[in-house]
Amino acid sequence: MSGAVTGTEKAWRVVLYVVAIGGFFFLVAPILAIVPLSFNDGQFLTYPLRGISLRWYEDFFFSGTWMSSIRNSLIIGVVAATIATFLGTLAAAGLWLADFPGKRFISAFLLAPMIVPMVIYAVGLYFYFAPFDLTATFTGLILAHAVLGTPFVVITVTATLSGFDRTLIRAGLSLGASPIRVARSVVFPLIAPGVIFGGLFAFSVSLEEVITVLFIGGPNQRTLPREMFSGIRENISPTIAAAATIMIVLAVLLLLSAEFLRRRSSRLQAKG
Repeated sequence: MSGAVTGTEKAWRVVLYVVAIGGFFFLVAPILAIVPLSFNDGQFLTYPLRGISLRWYEDFFFSGTWMSSIRNSLIIGVVAATIATFLGTLAAAGLWLADFPGKRFISAFLLAPMIVPMVIYAVGLYFYFAPFDLTATFTGLILAHAVLGTPFVVITVTATLSGFDRTLIRAGLSLGASPIRVARSVVFPLIAPGVIFGGLFAFSVSLEEVITVLFIGGPNQRTLPREMFSGIRENISPTIAAAATIMIVLAVLLLLSAEFLRRRSSRLQAKG
């Protein structure tokens, strides 16, 4: 059987590349369109650019309002991602280890925050949190974002555990190690990339989330997306483009980190 590529296969390959590149630009071009506007010297978010300037970045980094919003986003994101990572890892490990009636239902229930429309979730959360005085508080926002991030951790950790060799656990227990030591010394190091991967996703979800902040956040819980949303409604300034560009850079860094962890996880599983 010849391995030579026929003319038809070459033509389909070219079509595939054209469609893939076209789809990529269709998805990414609207995001990249905002980047040049952040360097515009003009007062408005319009093309063509009047000149190149860093004045809107200066306005962003020397503004108390913007700095407060990005600080709130980072605090809420880090704490919410930590909680989501802890709960999501425990849930994924429990579902992986145990076999019981209703397991599929519980798995679907854990992933529900990814499916339910965000407005419905935010309204329900407002009425649920109000009697406990959790609205207009950092605690309420952190809990809300932790719930939103947990499904991503469950998915990534479950995917990592699917390639885990259970005989390693039995070997550790047969050698006299306690279950906690086996989990700490054997299981966690091998699934750590998946856990961190899920944590990054949870942080990313919190960083960009705005609807729950609008519903249950107060004047002191203005996050970066909420500040951008308010800026678009009240005072359209190119500073919003600078803030959006900074968020894009953060998202790209998170994706690169996730890709690095995915490759590391693949290498570890290949060695295992």
